[in-house]
Amino acid sequence: MEHIVTLTVAVTAFAPWLEPTAAELAAIEAEAPLIAAEVEELDTVIALMDRPVNELDTRRARRAHARVLAARAALANTGTWEAA
Repeated sequence: MEHIVTLTVAVTAFAPWLEPTAAELAAIEAEAPLIAAEVEELDTVIALMDRPVNELDTRRARRAHARVLAARAALANTGTWEAA
């Protein structure tokens, strides 16, 4: 039988220099509205998956997608984000 040994020192040894830099944190902060809009759109799509779609649901999904596009446009206009 082989014993499994944890390597706590090896796993946590690099933690201090794996922290995000101030520039990376600023980039995440700048993208926060886009991330929130994408999560909201995903929540809307998931909520509409288990039932027949009606006119109100279509509008709800369209508005959520429009918010994502608006957040992307706003972020792209700041010049701090590149589309993937």
